Amino acid sequence: MSYAFARFRRALESRTGIALDADQQYLAESRLSPIMRTRGFPSLLELVDVFERDDDPTLVKEVIDAMTTNETLFFRDKSTFDNFRDDVLPKVMARRSEERSLRIWCAACSTGQEAYSVAMTLDQEARALRGWSLEIMATDLSTTAVEAARGGAYSQFEVQRGLPTAHLLRYFHREQENWRINEHLRARIEFRDFNLLWDFAPLGDFDVIFCRNVLMYFEPDTRRSVLLRLKKALKPGGYLFLGASEGTGEASSFFTSASGDGVWQARQASLEAEALSA
Repeated sequence: MSYAFARFRRALESRTGIALDADQQYLAESRLSPIMRTRGFPSLLELVDVFERDDDPTLVKEVIDAMTTNETLFFRDKSTFDNFRDDVLPKVMARRSEERSLRIWCAACSTGQEAYSVAMTLDQEARALRGWSLEIMATDLSTTAVEAARGGAYSQFEVQRGLPTAHLLRYFHREQENWRINEHLRARIEFRDFNLLWDFAPLGDFDVIFCRNVLMYFEPDTRRSVLLRLKKALKPGGYLFLGASEGTGEASSFFTSASGDGVWQARQASLEAEALSA
């Protein structure tokens, strides 16, 4: 591992939480090489010098965009959305029946497929939700991904990945070579840039949070910090959806398994203290 890559690993993790393995230098250099060519950096070390200084926000954005993994698809892990529709949503609605409001956060939303999948699921339950206030917030570290999500335009390949044909015909319209989400569905989601290392308090609290397939890129201490703040961001009785492979270890310190793989509820305070002291 070179000196330049070691510095880059530290700087990237401190900014984003993303922890690169020591053997991922080639991956980093291959993703950063277009930026180095365009910017005229002769080596990774010169790029790192600028990236660390925090005096070039555009470069920071470009590097973070290059190093984030935006692999996603509509209704990824179908059982997750089945659990959300059939079990979690009715329970949350029963708990919120007086205020008739529902807030959902899709953290690490990438290019928007998960958030739009949530919106389509809620739309399918429109009769039961008539008269409810619904808010979906979707955030991601990558500003480029957020811009793409906000635009809501997807290629033929992208809409073929997980999206039922009936949903494509109902919620999308054709624009040249792409399919664009219909405006009434796009208007239901607030997309914004957000770093999971930041303070969650300004976002408010939520009934349901989706934070799937992102904690795997963090070191244990960072995962625990994010999970604790996710717990605090949930309303009483709220639910957290994690990736199926993220539901062990640190998560069990703050949450108990609920409603299938990857679905969690906050532990009671006494149980959390017991887990932290173990």
